Parts: sequence; structure tokens; C-alpha cells
Amino acid sequence: MTTTTASRTPPREETNGPTPEQVRRGRRTAFLLFALGFGPMILATIMYYTGWLNPAGHTNQGVLIAPPVSVTELNLETLSGEPLAKRFSAGQTDPQWLMVIAASECDSRCEKLLYLARQANIALGKNADRVSRAAVLGDTTDDLAARLPTEYPLMERLVPAAGAAPTWPAGISPEREPRIMLIDPFGNVMMHHGPENTGKDILKDLKHLLKLSQVG
Repeated sequence: MTTTTASRTPPREETNGPTPEQVRRGRRTAFLLFALGFGPMILATIMYYTGWLNPAGHTNQGVLIAPPVSVTELNLETLSGEPLAKRFSAGQTDPQWLMVIAASECDSRCEKLLYLARQANIALGKNADRVSRAAVLGDTTDDLAARLPTEYPLMERLVPAAGAAPTWPAGISPEREPRIMLIDPFGNVMMHHGPENTGKDILKDLKHLLKLSQVG
């Protein structure tokens, strides 16, 4: 008995790479993961700066910086010499918002902002750990220098980067008056408060931003 060639089942061709359908499915999955991770933050930024979909009548208490300024332009580093911008680099597992108090001379107005930033941070309650605090201070009194470690133990000290001078966003001049700069988890300096603001003002802005943001 013979078997003709036409009756034989041809061998299945082997493929070394993904099929077009698998490629399309992979792209859809990657896009979905990106949207879930970064979509809420992008939407929150658009909403805050444009007012789109924000509750009617909402106004920020601090001064918005538009467009936001990258933290790299501040030219600040920690006392150990680590650039401040490094903590906002891609891949950070625990991004946070950051309040930075800047003052060339820490007078009574500066001390007021140190206190208000701390109290607003504490008043966030369960969301307090989503925000950290730091300060870049010029001249301080011996009394304040002695009290800083005990009264503000969670406030990190920053200094100008070696060989560079800080570059402040428009509207911020620590030589004239102290300011609190608010930096988002992506390293954008996007708002500032000053002695004219109250603790309630700062807290209100923080609560609103944290409510909108799913990052940090």
C-alpha cells in the first residue's frame, strides 16, 4: 500500500518570534500599565494648572509657578553632597512631595515658615508621610541653630551645590524674604508660600494636591 504525497499532512512551520497579534497585545498591556501608573499624576497636573474639572470656586492659596521649574535648576545638595535632584530620578520606589524653606537670613519670618511647614505636615494625618521637609538657610542665630535638631528633627538641611549658586524660580528671592517651595514627586518646583500665608493656607493646598495626585 502506498501513500501519495498529497495525502500527507505538511509539517507545521516553527516561528522564532512573537506573532503580530502577540505584539499588539503586548503594546496594549504596556500602554495600560503606563496609564495606570502615570495617568492620574498627569491628569492631576492638568487639572490643577488649568482648573479643568476642579470644584467651582477653588483657588490655590500659594503662588503657582507656571511653567514649573525643574529641581535641577535649584543647584542644591544635601550635607553629604548628594544632589537634591537625585531623589526625584526615574525609578524611585517611594516618591514624595517636598517642602523646601529657603532663606538667606533666618529671621522671625523664616522661623514662622519653619513652624507652619512642620504643623501643616503633621496636620495631614495619615498622609503626612507623603510629604517631607527640607531647608536651605543662610545666617541663623546661635539660639535657632541649637534648637533646630530638637524642634525640627525631620527637617533635612540643604546647601548650595559645590561650585554653583542656587537659581531660584521667578518670584522667589530668599535674600528679600523667606519662601516655602513645594516640589512634586517628579521634581517640579510648582508652588510657593510666604509669610503672608497662614498654616491653613498651606494645609489647604497640600490636601488638594495630595487628593488629586496618586503619585507620592
